[in-house]
Amino acid sequence: MNKPKSQDTAKLVLQLKHGSFPTDIISAITAISDSKTIEAEAVYALIQTLSHHHPAVRTIAVEALVKLAPATVEPLMTTFHTSSDQGLQAHIVQALAQIGDSKASDLLSEVVGAVVANHCQGNVRRIAARGLGRIGSTADDPEITRDAVEKLRWAVLTPEDWGLRYAAAVSLAEIATSEACTVLQVAQNQELDKVVLSRITVALEQLISR
Repeated sequence: MNKPKSQDTAKLVLQLKHGSFPTDIISAITAISDSKTIEAEAVYALIQTLSHHHPAVRTIAVEALVKLAPATVEPLMTTFHTSSDQGLQAHIVQALAQIGDSKASDLLSEVVGAVVANHCQGNVRRIAARGLGRIGSTADDPEITRDAVEKLRWAVLTPEDWGLRYAAAVSLAEIATSEACTVLQVAQNQELDKVVLSRITVALEQLISR
């Protein structure tokens, strides 16, 4: 599909900001996504819809931001650091984790290591850990992969949150380097949670059989 003219994009942005019904906003999100526009105004307007009260709007917005990457990565990171809205930040992490751009590795590492007070924030940490797995398994720079493994080493060995340890184990298996395998072996020897231990064991069996 051809990219829309500037005036068409402006109309879609207005629809995003002032749509009366969720269906209107979803329609605008879809149109921007399908047009593959990377105009800054449209991208930032999309990001703001991540805080919409309707869950379908937020879901479609995440999908659009992932589809329009890598142009959306820097705006997502900027908004994360300048916003105090935890709901918005959570959906930004979700988008960045799915995109898997190495530029976001420091941000995702920061989220993984954050001290949290409730389950919802804990879930964001798990999503961030899975994002590090995506980045570490696809990065061209070995240093980025090593940094991801190092953060995931902490995440699989240290936190009390078994869900975060589980997510870190899955990500280490996805990265599948010798360093990641070594970390999983250490984790296997100290893990007490049966669910996490089972996942680590399966991961190691798969890695060793390759």
